[in-house]
Amino acid sequence: MQSQFVDTYNRKFYYLRLSVTDVCNFRCRYCLPDGYKRLSRDHFLSVDEIRRLIRAFSQAGCQKIRVTGGEPTLRSDFIDIISAIRQDARVKIVALTTNGYRMARDVKRWYDAGLTSINVSVDSLDVHQFYQITGQNKLKQIISGIDAAFDAGFKQIKVNAVLMRNINSASLPLFLAWIKDKPIQLRFIELMEIGKSKEFFRKYHLSGNEIKQQLIATGWCLKPKTLTDGPAQVFTHADYRGEIGLVMPYEQGFCSSCNRLRVSAQGKLHLCLFGERHIDLRDLLVNDGQINELQQRIRSSLTLKRETHFLHQSNSGMTQNLSIIGG
Repeated sequence: MQSQFVDTYNRKFYYLRLSVTDVCNFRCRYCLPDGYKRLSRDHFLSVDEIRRLIRAFSQAGCQKIRVTGGEPTLRSDFIDIISAIRQDARVKIVALTTNGYRMARDVKRWYDAGLTSINVSVDSLDVHQFYQITGQNKLKQIISGIDAAFDAGFKQIKVNAVLMRNINSASLPLFLAWIKDKPIQLRFIELMEIGKSKEFFRKYHLSGNEIKQQLIATGWCLKPKTLTDGPAQVFTHADYRGEIGLVMPYEQGFCSSCNRLRVSAQGKLHLCLFGERHIDLRDLLVNDGQINELQQRIRSSLTLKRETHFLHQSNSGMTQNLSIIGG
């Protein structure tokens, strides 16, 4: 195995978030309120390019690959992508972030192809509110998809909900009732100021710390992290099968435990979701003989990774919406 990818702050990278498309069929108010508009004419990474990319990362200690987007399952070769990643024995976790609209139909095929973990976005459990947030009347279909995922063999499903003041912030009791007897890790993600969303952010942002204090006061306990865990602080409770996760990018020290890198659907390395630049890797994904050179370019790029993001200064870097490189 090649030496671990490490940055100048001695952060080690065990986790790659790989976008395979920036296309999305939802119109979430906090991301794509006007719907998807393609920004690049570049073709998305092919299955062979993805296979080479995964090999380079796995040889350097990356154990978890998250397939993200846009909506990754819109790709007609999505199953082939999962299978190609799973063929690398060094990869222990193959995860997916999805809006869930195809889960009920296809989740068994995903499981059989080697997918090991699913995050599905459910910003509200109220049908009308879900439609107002996402622009899609798909809540019942997505809930059925979650049930189908359990039937297919998944032991736990992670559910993402973007936390928004006066929209879904009062829904904690409803969410808690839902996960009482279900092995669901419900993850509240703080609304982030991205691109042109300043007005929306100021109106609806709510600190996850408010939810955290409610959880602690009612007996929820913080769970220790493992090497490949994402940024969520996860809480458990003796009376619940489910768990609660909080992703709080505005909390002090959020970036100190960063263990993940991102590659866009066009093969560009992003050192941070809110970075100012990207590094093109695609010219080194042409053939299998370029792996060492590819790894060297990634290592050199890590010297540019900043110690922290600048969200507190309303600087989200070049990220205009989360569908560009995945959230």
